[in-house]
Amino acid sequence: MTTEAATRRMSGAPCWVSLMAHSLSATQEFYGALFDWEFRPGPQHLGPYARAFVDGREVAGLGELASDRQLPGAWTTYMASDDADATAEQIRCCGGTVGVGPLDADDAGRMAIASDPQGAVFGVWQGKTMTGTAAVGEPGTPVWNELITQETHAVGPFYENVFGYTSQAVVSADFDYLTLHLNGQAVAGIRGVGQALPRDRGAHWMTYFAVPDTDTAARRVVELGGQVLRAPRNSARGRLAVAADSEGAVFTLIQPA
Repeated sequence: MTTEAATRRMSGAPCWVSLMAHSLSATQEFYGALFDWEFRPGPQHLGPYARAFVDGREVAGLGELASDRQLPGAWTTYMASDDADATAEQIRCCGGTVGVGPLDADDAGRMAIASDPQGAVFGVWQGKTMTGTAAVGEPGTPVWNELITQETHAVGPFYENVFGYTSQAVVSADFDYLTLHLNGQAVAGIRGVGQALPRDRGAHWMTYFAVPDTDTAARRVVELGGQVLRAPRNSARGRLAVAADSEGAVFTLIQPA
């Protein structure tokens, strides 16, 4: 676990996930019941914010959207950066857009919110006192991040140029998939889904959360007021189900193989 946590803090690697929701209290209730998360206040630079903990280690963040913002709730994947300002400039140079920041999140670090040329939103995190997810691979922790987009070749070069990834394509007539690597280690993926890309969400980053039993967790999602968008199924990575929380934010449950 120590090695995995260290890898996540490598510059360019996904290091944190954060959800912006309309009701922070209701969202805490949902994920607290689903993943056994406990919560503590976090930086308030963008409004009310809480950090989620598993066994005393921080694993994710939950923020509250301003009441006048009608955006749908969504999980955001943050990439580690040694210099958020330099990364933001590189994003712009490569055809992306920086929508927020870079700005300081109290003494925790410096952050920016950006989107790739296809509109998928992601974050940049330059950690100071908080470097990222402190627990990896255990139930309730994020274990994989994947970009869902129309075609991998349209955005693969963007992420390679901004974050220094090398990519490895899955050679198959049935799949359009790139695995993104840093120092020889797979850190994220890009899945091209063509016309199956959801029109209501467009291109987006997906967070996979580990659970002990995907089928049980999927049933719990429904009990808590969420939805199961893709029923549990087996994959090379483990047993998966795509779900939406009580406000509609989408994520994947995975019982790792």
